Amino acid sequence: MKNVNPTLFSLAKVYCNIFGHKLKVSKNITNHVHEYKCAKCGMEMTDTADGLLARLTPKFKETNAYIAKIHERRKRRLYARAS
Repeated sequence: MKNVNPTLFSLAKVYCNIFGHKLKVSKNITNHVHEYKCAKCGMEMTDTADGLLARLTPKFKETNAYIAKIHERRKRRLYARAS
């Protein structure tokens, strides 16, 4: 995937404004929370608490990293008990 700067003007941004973004999962945070990146313009989005998509801001990145850390800790603890 190309490393595209979503803040610069490009035909890809115009295409996405007309036809919509082509989102692909870029990172799985938990089973229900994911980070997405548009294959055309490079815009990043994430799932919110109410199930909608929002732009991936630094605050959302920080929150997702914290949620991922908690999720990994719980998974390790669960699998350790099952063994």
